Amino acid sequence: MAAVRASPRLRSLPLLFSQPDAAATVRRCFFCASASASPSPAPSRAMASPSSSSAAPSPYTTLAGRVSCEREIKRSKFIAIAAPVPNERAAMAFLDEVKDPKATHNCWAYKLGEQFRYNDDGEPSSTAGKPIYSAIISSGIDMVMVVVIRYFGGIKLGTGGLVRAYGGVASECLKDAPTCLVKPKARVGMEVPFDLLGTVYHQLQHYQAEDIKQDYDTGKDGTVMVMFKVGYEKVEDLGNAVNSACSRKIELFL
Repeated sequence: MAAVRASPRLRSLPLLFSQPDAAATVRRCFFCASASASPSPAPSRAMASPSSSSAAPSPYTTLAGRVSCEREIKRSKFIAIAAPVPNERAAMAFLDEVKDPKATHNCWAYKLGEQFRYNDDGEPSSTAGKPIYSAIISSGIDMVMVVVIRYFGGIKLGTGGLVRAYGGVASECLKDAPTCLVKPKARVGMEVPFDLLGTVYHQLQHYQAEDIKQDYDTGKDGTVMVMFKVGYEKVEDLGNAVNSACSRKIELFL
């Protein structure tokens, strides 16, 4: 069985997240291109067995791309815009991009696994951001940010009316949005002697490893650190295949 242990070097690598554009207007579900961003915490530094699949992050459904919808309620215009986001920083960048300083309110909510936030942006407490977040929960979509922009039309809606308006337009925006199922990838590395690079790369291609990179600063002569992403369920089989093809033990670092 291939040995696997965590590496501080690999933990410092930036995470990537694929956001394919959505062309369809009817809800559909398909597999997203590789997505390494995950709401789960980084792996520990302890030795770990690749067979412990229970530690792997679960697949989740997110948006396939940016979607929007618009409604007019008692002369107020509500525009909902939603997009997949890999982390809080991306969510805030999305807000900065789509919010309108001329609008009366730019209310929003996001869900990133167990992490979430929402904001009423001046509307009465819990009448805007929280209903948007509730719409996200009801949709079953994760790793998503929803911004609802309101242009006041002169007629007050009351607290109940605001809850229905913000929650309703957010739900409508997400209801028919194209989605994709994301299977998080493991970030893996292995120290490979120069003369075995060809053999290792053959196995990486066979197991559909992605985002393959090399780092020659290993501190060991004749050795390179090969880093890549691969499905969690493939880590053990890949490690065993590499060891068998190379006729020697090569550790995998998570």
